[in-house]
Amino acid sequence: MARTAWREGGRPGLGGKLTATTPSERPKILVIRRDNIGDLICTTPLLGALRRRFPNAWLAVFANSYNAPVLAGHPDLDAVYAYRKGKHVDAGLLALARERIGLVLKLRRQRLDSVVIATTAYQPRTLRLARLLAPEHIVGFVDERAPRAIDRPVLLAGTEGEHEVDRVFRLARTFGVEGPPPPLRISVDATEAARVQSALAARGFAGAPIGIHLSARKPSQRWPAGRFAALMRALHQRQRAAFMLFWSPGSADNPQHPGDDEKASEVIEATRGLPVLPWPTLELGSLVAGIAACRSMIMSDGGAMHVAAALGRPIVCFFGNSGAARWRPWGVPHALLQPASLEVADIGVEDALAAHDSLGESSRAG
Repeated sequence: MARTAWREGGRPGLGGKLTATTPSERPKILVIRRDNIGDLICTTPLLGALRRRFPNAWLAVFANSYNAPVLAGHPDLDAVYAYRKGKHVDAGLLALARERIGLVLKLRRQRLDSVVIATTAYQPRTLRLARLLAPEHIVGFVDERAPRAIDRPVLLAGTEGEHEVDRVFRLARTFGVEGPPPPLRISVDATEAARVQSALAARGFAGAPIGIHLSARKPSQRWPAGRFAALMRALHQRQRAAFMLFWSPGSADNPQHPGDDEKASEVIEATRGLPVLPWPTLELGSLVAGIAACRSMIMSDGGAMHVAAALGRPIVCFFGNSGAARWRPWGVPHALLQPASLEVADIGVEDALAAHDSLGESSRAG
């Protein structure tokens, strides 16, 4: 099939837009987002808008093996391609190079109409990848540098202070998309969901639990184990709440994959007698299904917080030294706590309890 023909209406990103002259055909569009889980989730409104704009399109995402599972079963996508980072695998450099070359060749054979670089910054390395795929057009953000290879540029100027969803959604305008971003969207694996429900039933939980997520990558985002335990006791006393306890498994002193087993053990020991289902999440699908079973979440800023937002869960979120305006939960009721010190450890239990109460009935429905 011949590639879709395009026409320009001004310069995209500088007041113009790109539209298909034959929208009933099947343009081939690849979106590249290779950074973190939260970044990729914040890109799902762009994917939804492109699907609605071009219902017959072949629409795919190029991600990495760490964040790609969050798009498993995504209804707007025809395919998800993932490359593996060296730090995530034990394969040798030669094997990884062969794997990546094979992936590039496979995508080149698709004869892509557009490659969308969805990273909200100008990244020469990602642009080099996009050029290797030999698309008709490359859409991406540019600053004062405007490489000719990005023939559908979107200016970074003016994005300061915007949420990441709004920022990345600027790329949709180059395809003639109007209006606000649609909601975040991810899918829940049915097998994992059944496993969660079986575990909750085995504990005798009558209603949906409150989710407590212990882990945070940045030290400034970490809330002490003792405060998590005290908050859980207070919520149980007020609401007779049950809990699902999430954390990244592994020891804190593991140099490659540090986890929070010790912290989780401390919380579990301090909440003996309360209804608590421990739920360590080595796999992303397990995390998604677990959060989907909760009525609300209490957690620090990070990828899991964006998972909760995409699943429509009310959130109490702790922010340390990170940009709340850009990375706050999108599209859901939330209470955001960020102390002046930018250290989550300075948030008190009473502050967190009041924040959860402020979410109202949305956080108490069983």
